[in-house]
Amino acid sequence: MIRSELVQKLCTDFPDLTQREVEGVVSAIFDSITDQLAGGGRVELRGFGAFSTRQRDGRVGRNPRTGEAVSVDAKRVPYFKPGKEMRERLNLKEVTAE
Repeated sequence: MIRSELVQKLCTDFPDLTQREVEGVVSAIFDSITDQLAGGGRVELRGFGAFSTRQRDGRVGRNPRTGEAVSVDAKRVPYFKPGKEMRERLNLKEVTAE
């Protein structure tokens, strides 16, 4: 599902809200999560999962076209850990299918 599909789904589920209002809510949520992670924080949505960042060390990579060694700087990357309820719902289909 992409962002526009999420907005359309929410517009269908909440017909009393305009598309512009739903887009504003979705943007506000995503911006809040991004701002919290950028500040080194963590965002936990109970039953869904937790967003955090992980530190990656610098390393020497390779340019796939030329094979030349390239220095890759250390950086923080986003990380998502699904919650227990999400894992159970995802695995429920596998158990019932067997």
